[in-house]
Amino acid sequence: MKEAPLTHLNLIAGEWLAGESEIENRNPSDLSDVIGQFSQANSSQLNTTLAQAQTAQREWAQYGLERRQAILMNIGNELMARAEELGTLLSREEGKPLAEGKGEVYRAGQFFAYYAAECLRQIGENADGVRDGVEIDVRREPVGVVAVISPWNFPTATASWKIAPALCYGNAVVWKPANITPASAVALTEIIARQDIPKGLFSLVMGSGGTIGQQLVESPSINAISFTGSVPVGKQIARDAIQNLTKVQMEMGSKNALAVMNDANLDLAVALALGGAFGGTGQKCTASSRLIVHASIHDAFVEKLVDGATAMKVGHALDDSTQMGPVVSQQQLDENLAYVDLGKSEGAELACGGARLDLPHDGYYMSPGVFLNTRNDMRINREEMFAPLTSVIKVDSYEEALATVNDTNFGLTSGIVTQNLARATHFRRNAQTGVVTINLPTAGTDYHVPFGGRGDSSYGPREQGKAAAEFYTTVKTAYISAGTPF
Repeated sequence: MKEAPLTHLNLIAGEWLAGESEIENRNPSDLSDVIGQFSQANSSQLNTTLAQAQTAQREWAQYGLERRQAILMNIGNELMARAEELGTLLSREEGKPLAEGKGEVYRAGQFFAYYAAECLRQIGENADGVRDGVEIDVRREPVGVVAVISPWNFPTATASWKIAPALCYGNAVVWKPANITPASAVALTEIIARQDIPKGLFSLVMGSGGTIGQQLVESPSINAISFTGSVPVGKQIARDAIQNLTKVQMEMGSKNALAVMNDANLDLAVALALGGAFGGTGQKCTASSRLIVHASIHDAFVEKLVDGATAMKVGHALDDSTQMGPVVSQQQLDENLAYVDLGKSEGAELACGGARLDLPHDGYYMSPGVFLNTRNDMRINREEMFAPLTSVIKVDSYEEALATVNDTNFGLTSGIVTQNLARATHFRRNAQTGVVTINLPTAGTDYHVPFGGRGDSSYGPREQGKAAAEFYTTVKTAYISAGTPF
């Protein structure tokens, strides 16, 4: 008789508890592989954990800096040491190739290590007042209880780049992860819960966005919300959070462009486009979904791009030979295939891919697709597809390329492939995105510098690096009159 899958619990006010129901988690590479059952928190549990978080936060804020530093370093070290094990779990439930899964977990560890060091760098400012004998002290203090609402595409890394700075700067965290990747959330929570932290400082509340997520957003006990997800959900969170004047930070959609100029190294440009468009099965907010190519090298670029996409090995995420894994879910696959049909109906030519694949394992497999002869006003070039699909847009000049890059409601990342220093410099200064890359993929960011975009891509203070302090702290200005010594 086959054993029932293990049920994983929520961390409520410092206790591992079952919820009101359970969901099943299956491997998108092999639907016969049940990863486990995961409890769904209920409303009263969320209220309990929010009350405890407020008490725990006040205690945590009084911890010495070195004590906090050691805790974050312990978390980071364990994530890095267990990157193979936890990366395998991540790839198994999300579908990205194993190398990407292990890399993500290791990078998550680096986030905690970075913010462990930042615990010791919380240095304020001082100034003389305009009034005689008055000195001014400016410092940052914790914002309070932070709600972290994280996505499924980077279930460990994105959560970590929110949780680590939140804890670093003295806050409590209530985490609602995406329901489609709960195993990685439980694994990270287990690591954090073992540390020397106050009871209830960190909580895991798994549940649907419409119930637990909505209650979390509307709660007056939450002081700040850090969200990564879709534009419609982000806008709804902003509307609800403003009722309590809750601070919000949101990373949302994108329509990133890679401009390939006539002087580009062609092989480099194709490699950047393939990696940027199809890494993580295209399920990245930094994916290169628009390839803006100069007419003089268009045909040569397209030939190599299509050959490269056609040659990509799509397969089980844990197979070492796999270059692109499955799509994360049936819903996502259906949406992707609908975009393929939409592109064709708009007049775009599907040069390769864009089809469901029948592979030995029953999973959500799709071949990487390339659209040709597209215009920037097509919906496939206006909307975030979050799919292994990319579109080529032909332009006649650098000026037209830059204008096309900027012609979007989004503004997260953009890149240019060129050997011309003047063009690279002009692009860096004039591309209207939060992140710009030169001769690099649009995907891939460093943890010690700010990350975020413009327009519909981002709202609120930047994430990562020292910029994170702007969101996870509040500023206090103190005026001191010490009087005359005697």
